[in-house]
Amino acid sequence: MEKFDMTATTFFGLEGVLAEELTKIGASDIKLSTRAVVFRGDIQVLYRANFWLRTALKVLVPIKKFKAFNDKELYEEVIRINWQDYMAVSDTFAIDCTASGPVFTHSKYAALKCKDAIADHFRNKRGRRPSVDTEYPDLRINIHIYNSDITISLDSTGIPMSKRGYKVRQTEAPVNEVLAAGILKLALWQPSEAFTDPMCGSGTFPIEAALMAMNIAPGNFRHFAVEKWRNFDSSIWAELKKEQKDIAKPKPENIICGFDIDVTALDASCQNAAKAGVENFIDFNRKDFFNNSKPAQEGFLIMNPPYGERLETENEIGEFYKNIGDTLKNNYDGYKAWILSGNLPALKTIGLHPKKKIKLFNGPLECKLECFEIYSGSKKINKQTIAN
Repeated sequence: MEKFDMTATTFFGLEGVLAEELTKIGASDIKLSTRAVVFRGDIQVLYRANFWLRTALKVLVPIKKFKAFNDKELYEEVIRINWQDYMAVSDTFAIDCTASGPVFTHSKYAALKCKDAIADHFRNKRGRRPSVDTEYPDLRINIHIYNSDITISLDSTGIPMSKRGYKVRQTEAPVNEVLAAGILKLALWQPSEAFTDPMCGSGTFPIEAALMAMNIAPGNFRHFAVEKWRNFDSSIWAELKKEQKDIAKPKPENIICGFDIDVTALDASCQNAAKAGVENFIDFNRKDFFNNSKPAQEGFLIMNPPYGERLETENEIGEFYKNIGDTLKNNYDGYKAWILSGNLPALKTIGLHPKKKIKLFNGPLECKLECFEIYSGSKKINKQTIAN
């Protein structure tokens, strides 16, 4: 099969784990960029990328790259593309455009010029113009503009992969699915290890952990834009879905827990897990993290505690994070604890020395993901005990 260039977009900080995922599905010539990974592959790799990648947002297929220094040059380059290779005049289309730099300062205006060029291309060739459908188009087109450099791509994903399709309900300020999966991979969690999220909210971390542990593809719950493409090969797609069923595991190797003190949050978690088909493999319970012990002798813990928006003073949020550190130290020996927070000063009040710090973004908010290894007594004493 013929190979072609593709770009998988992602969140800042997840480029490395996305590259590892691409290697596993057979991609080649992998190159990391900021919030994106460029790679090559055939149509099977394109389908696998959409169906299996847990840390990608979209998979784009570039069809033309050029320079333009004004809206006229942009229009003339876009109208020259043979759009009949990609859509019929009876099809609908939509354009997503991002623009940065001094040449094109308004992405919506650049998108409008591209829309006009595509419509005029069909009017000149076929005598009529295709329609725009921003919600459910037959073809979604991505325009990326950086200074005078323009890339026109076909969007094979459509709705971003952070919308897996299993979220029935959400709590306030949830971590989205791609970021949660990326954090699990950055933390090097293995399905053979017990997993706990003691402030689980709408259940994203435990659900993503269960999907990984059971080899369930993240694309199993939704459709993709590529399924509407004119050259879509339904036989390859069907084989991909059959393969997913064959390699799925009946249950996780170890316990996966999601705790929260909020009944509403737990209800949302259970509904989301049921939609994902993993409700029977996650222990969701109402528990107060500060007054409960660890669910397993040793394991993994990931939490995304409140950043302080609903606490009135800095002292309150500082005390809250200090209590997190004290609870980990007293109740979670034998655990690796990863904490994601957008309140960087509050993280310093945890009172434990982080083994690792990773910069991430939760939406537009800069966050830190910090790892704490919890020992009985001090680390120095444990090392001495092992040596003896």
